[in-house]
Amino acid sequence: MAEYAPPLARLIEELKRIPGVGGKSAQRMAFHLLAGRQEDAERLAEAIRELKKNLFPCSVCNNITQADPCVFCSDPNRSDESLCIVEEPFHIAAIERSGVFHGRYHVLPGALAPLKGVGPEALRLETLEKRLAAGNFREVIIATNPTAEGEATSHFLARALQGYNVRLTRLAMGLPVGSDIDFADQVTIRKSLEGRTELKD
Repeated sequence: MAEYAPPLARLIEELKRIPGVGGKSAQRMAFHLLAGRQEDAERLAEAIRELKKNLFPCSVCNNITQADPCVFCSDPNRSDESLCIVEEPFHIAAIERSGVFHGRYHVLPGALAPLKGVGPEALRLETLEKRLAAGNFREVIIATNPTAEGEATSHFLARALQGYNVRLTRLAMGLPVGSDIDFADQVTIRKSLEGRTELKD
């Protein structure tokens, strides 16, 4: 990137490493930071330093936290009968926004991706298995993404956790509310038909 001064080129290269940020986006961000005030850049740099310094995985569920155990593991008002397994810490926020789930969480370090060299050992199931062996969980909800990797992880977990006396369930998948059936792909239609529910008065 010889067309830019070395500090700017370095920043663009670092920004490109963020998932979802391409070359053009990284360039726009870098020029925005360059044009901004010095104190804005320093605030951003301090926020990143504090993030890395003060946050770490919860020793119980692997959620990102500032206190151990995290707020979900230490909350006495949450149910110890249900455990929801997610792929990433930020998935917890999405489930919490629904206002429906009040149990505990377990965060995996991602999903199975054989083509990228991510195998079963990467899921580090030891902590999860210890929780199931020691806990009072009656249901384990597998809330992995509806992607090829998420589906593979879900099937692997279902097999790996069969020996525990818990009900294993998977988040329902299918047509989103407000969508049109005509625009849905074959997999979505199939999942919708497989997960259909009975209508009651």
